[in-house]
Amino acid sequence: MSEKVKILLAEDDTSLGTVLSNYLKAKSFDVTLCVDGEIALQRFKEQLFDFIILDVMMPVKDGFAVAKEIRKTDAEIPILFLTAKSMKEDKLAGFDAGGDDYLTKPFAMEELLARINAILKRTYKEGKKETTFRIGDIGYDYLQQTIDINGQKTKLTTKENELFYLLIKNQDEILDRNDALKHVWGDDNYFNGRSMDVYITKLRKYLSTSGQVEIMNVHGKGFRLLKKS
Repeated sequence: MSEKVKILLAEDDTSLGTVLSNYLKAKSFDVTLCVDGEIALQRFKEQLFDFIILDVMMPVKDGFAVAKEIRKTDAEIPILFLTAKSMKEDKLAGFDAGGDDYLTKPFAMEELLARINAILKRTYKEGKKETTFRIGDIGYDYLQQTIDINGQKTKLTTKENELFYLLIKNQDEILDRNDALKHVWGDDNYFNGRSMDVYITKLRKYLSTSGQVEIMNVHGKGFRLLKKS
């Protein structure tokens, strides 16, 4: 892992959160600390992370609720719960919510680190999540939210960026319409579907100056980003 692993940490106890954040940063992790579940969920939607640590008992939105929301759009990112509860039923609830592990307070920092590393060994893919791409005559930067065609850059809105990221990650394959709606809009209802069609039209307009890449409709299924032959 040549680049720092990015951890999203949600802990409403500010003292403990700061201690955990500083410890993990000292161990060469890149940590974003949030004080409640709602903020954590917002950060997850805005940035790319490699690992998530959630306190279970948090104001606004608890750790289980946050995990369930995350699992609607990302089935792979590791999630570790922190909690003062040690009953079997609580642990089972954590796994049902999509957690990979469950650490009961109080715990030693060394145990937290060991569990993080053990999960990463099982789940971390070679070469972190890609954020820059090249397909045909198009350059795309997820973090900068830009499409570059022959030196002409277009700045994307957040939803345009998330939608194009899904397209380019699934290039040459079908991006399921409902999966895209749930990931970008959080719901696959009719009105969001109409909104996504507008965004697809906008993305096609941005790609109109490309002689090599296009977005194709796959009737009844979704979309496909293709490099023209």
